[in-house]
Amino acid sequence: MEISYVNNDQQMQLVPLTAITSLNKGLGFFEGALDPDGIVQLNWNLLREDLSLPSAVLYEERLQHNLDWMQQFITAYGLKLAPHGKTAMAPKLFARQLQAGAWGITLATAHQTQIAYAHGVRRVLMANQLVGKANMATIARLINDPSFEYYCLVDSAAQVEQLGAYFSQYRQRLNVLLELGVAGGRTGVRDNDQLQAVLASLSRWSASIALCGVEVYEGVLEEELAIRKYLQNAVEVTRRLLAEESFRRSPALISGAGSAWYDVVAEVFSAANFGNTVEAVLRPGCYLTHDIGAYQKAQTRILQHNPIARSMASGLLPALQVWAYVQSVPEANRAIVALGKRDAAFDAGFPVPALHFRPGFRFGDAVPKKAGEHWTVTKMMDQHSYLQISADDDLRVGDMIGFDISHPCLTFDKWRTLPVLNSQYQVMDIVQTFF
Repeated sequence: MEISYVNNDQQMQLVPLTAITSLNKGLGFFEGALDPDGIVQLNWNLLREDLSLPSAVLYEERLQHNLDWMQQFITAYGLKLAPHGKTAMAPKLFARQLQAGAWGITLATAHQTQIAYAHGVRRVLMANQLVGKANMATIARLINDPSFEYYCLVDSAAQVEQLGAYFSQYRQRLNVLLELGVAGGRTGVRDNDQLQAVLASLSRWSASIALCGVEVYEGVLEEELAIRKYLQNAVEVTRRLLAEESFRRSPALISGAGSAWYDVVAEVFSAANFGNTVEAVLRPGCYLTHDIGAYQKAQTRILQHNPIARSMASGLLPALQVWAYVQSVPEANRAIVALGKRDAAFDAGFPVPALHFRPGFRFGDAVPKKAGEHWTVTKMMDQHSYLQISADDDLRVGDMIGFDISHPCLTFDKWRTLPVLNSQYQVMDIVQTFF
């Protein structure tokens, strides 16, 4: 699938082509090419075996619940939400988040930014450094569009010098946020000397580089006390730069929050009481589909300790599953499932059997049942999973199993199309990804 470029006197516009063919895994068969609306008209149903398994699916009711839940949580703190789009790289989900009130979309690379722009996103916080000629050229083309608002991160004088030299050629102004880091962490300035060097370089390139705020990523830390100290430092640096009139945006920005500690970030940033001088923007990404692993653990902590989360209806719900067939039961206590490392994340724990369904009943007479609590994936290969069962389990070749996953990012990037199911397992939409 290609993206074509259309140039006019005002801007560069990217035009996406959205046709889907049955060569995309996880769909049923159809002739030719269709857009998502055309596929929905085929009236597919997961339980009727209209989809070629394995298939990664999304559940509409849970997506909507999670979308509403997070927007309500952020709004209760008086903050803004810029969900991290790298989780799904699905423009249709970007659009839903923006329509629900998101301030913008967070992304990680120039290429991801280009994809978001191509699908109508007009405010991007790129929570990463912009480095390299081709990447700078991509952003330079996009910010020619006056309707497009873009921010990237800076954490070294060397990077600022490169950005300044490049964007000054085109008489453009690049918006940047100062990233603060921690020793042993990822990117970000580590101490005041590095901070002063970055500020001095920004001053030299003030015609082409505009400092608009401060950014942190607390996910490099594991302990809440250290995270709060890190966030408070960001607040103090922001106050200092406000007093020095260093920001070229009013209100200035302060941004943080991955998917595990967004509650703590919300507490610290809202308690800073910046008023109208600062917009606080949080960037969780995995909340929309959630999971049953690391993020479920984080959500349990949040529901236990955060008063706003406790006051809201339930918590986040897992909205992404991968369905696959049992293809062999070669031993009494082992089944082989046609689901492998090419289909689901395995870096943060193996997929967990959640639902069991046996096709062949008159359609509508049966629904999936809860999978055996003792069923456990013990090993994954490229296209297979080893499922530990009991000798007396009623599990047969051709049975369907729906697996919950941990770390949705690395499941999404294995799929180009994901059917969206309603509560009757009917396909009601198709979400495309652009990795």
